[in-house]
Amino acid sequence: MKKKESEKTDGFSRRNFIKTSAAGMAAVLAGKSVVFAPPANRTMRVGLIGCGGRGNGALGNCMEAAKHIDGLELEVVATADWFKSRAENAGKRYNLPSSRCFAGGDAYKKLLDMDVDVVVIATSPNFRPVHFEAAIKAGKHVFMEKPVAVDPPGGRKIIEAGELAKTKGLGVVAGTQRRHERSYRRTAYAVKHGAIGDIRGGCVWWCGGALWYKRKNTGESDADYMVRNWVSFTEMSGDHIVEQHVHNLDIANWYIGHPPKTALGFGGRARRKTGNQFDFHSVDLDYGDGCHIHSMCRQINGTDGGVKEFFAGTEGTTGGGGGLKSTKEKDIDIPDFPKQGAYVQEHIDLLNSILKGKPLNEARNVAEATLVAIMGRISTYTGKLVRWSDLTENEDSPWYNLTLKPTAEDFEKGEVEAPPDDVAPIPGAGERRRR
Repeated sequence: MKKKESEKTDGFSRRNFIKTSAAGMAAVLAGKSVVFAPPANRTMRVGLIGCGGRGNGALGNCMEAAKHIDGLELEVVATADWFKSRAENAGKRYNLPSSRCFAGGDAYKKLLDMDVDVVVIATSPNFRPVHFEAAIKAGKHVFMEKPVAVDPPGGRKIIEAGELAKTKGLGVVAGTQRRHERSYRRTAYAVKHGAIGDIRGGCVWWCGGALWYKRKNTGESDADYMVRNWVSFTEMSGDHIVEQHVHNLDIANWYIGHPPKTALGFGGRARRKTGNQFDFHSVDLDYGDGCHIHSMCRQINGTDGGVKEFFAGTEGTTGGGGGLKSTKEKDIDIPDFPKQGAYVQEHIDLLNSILKGKPLNEARNVAEATLVAIMGRISTYTGKLVRWSDLTENEDSPWYNLTLKPTAEDFEKGEVEAPPDDVAPIPGAGERRRR
């Protein structure tokens, strides 16, 4: 049976919650500021870390959001990226001098040293745990793109930093924008209030074509190549089950109310060029109490696609963002949530929460969705059953401290060695092969 709201697990044991809280308090004492006070003049200064397409898009969404909040003004004061040219190109849109467009592995630190209220983090996922933790310690509100990690330690770091954000009164919103989309919010409300009864099973899909890729230039450093070709390397993106399919997995967690207990799946590499990721993943997620969700994602050109969710309950069915069919009459008064596009609404919700002194905090939600995706990837790469506790609680598990290299810290130190192209995992073999 579905647990009562007060009984639902948050995905961590009491022991780990205590450890997380202790780590958060220690970080508070080490941070630059303790509590953020809402701005009296309704003016906020914004910085962008990660100036690629999504970074520029997210910053634009943030600026658009301010137009929907009476009296709020946003000022972009700095940009940061691995490449100077990208930082400067982003800065030109807001008339920033080159001196406020930072580059390199420590660019984020230079931006965080400035007088910035809100930071938009849109670097590749491997950098996000380090950049997010640093932003919270520096006393900044954060919007960060999904996913938020590529390995279990990174996911746990996000949760710890999110707990620290609570103690400092800082807002955190993630790029899992369906949680701010009207159709999904209406469906989630109906599901929570019993419209389809207890969820017993379902499917979540993200199946489409291949994304872009880059070839390595002659004489190009491994670091530059991996940053430019980040969607091809598991060490940078987490693989597309993490980078893209995290959206659908987040919906499953949201509607069911907690992460799955285990993951068992398979996948493979068929047509991909460069990097080391799979082309497809298929995973059975066991949420307990007899509830299984089939997770499927694929990036192969010329195949049928689909980005959607479906859930079957004891009293009806529903898609993720609509299509509710109830086998029992329900008198549920569903609120009419805002109709603004989700990419802008998520920023409206963050900024409004800051101004009201009640900051949103989505760190745990997005971290748990990311960890579910990582759990699925580990299973498809190895062919092994992977438990939620293997990533979050069982320190004796071979996957608890699994750290993908090069790490974000390696990029800062200049110690980056790229994995070989076209060498993918072999399930059951514990090694990689060259295609």
